[in-house]
Amino acid sequence: MKNIKILGGGCANCKRLEQIARDVAKANGIEAEFEEVKEYAEIMKFGVMSTPALVVDGKVVVSGRVPTAEEVTVWLKA
Repeated sequence: MKNIKILGGGCANCKRLEQIARDVAKANGIEAEFEEVKEYAEIMKFGVMSTPALVVDGKVVVSGRVPTAEEVTVWLKA
């Protein structure tokens, strides 16, 4: 099971990133647990300076932009 965290304050881009990640996981049969991290202090623990950000199994894979579904697919399948 993948542990996926969406880092950000809940803006439109954060919601879009979460939806893309959920859609990719579902389409590829990937079991995943999703968590939203909105507290600035928690976000800083990941070293992220710009949101939204996506963390897969403890590793920041992207920050500061909304990735494509194709990019998220690669990260979730890794």
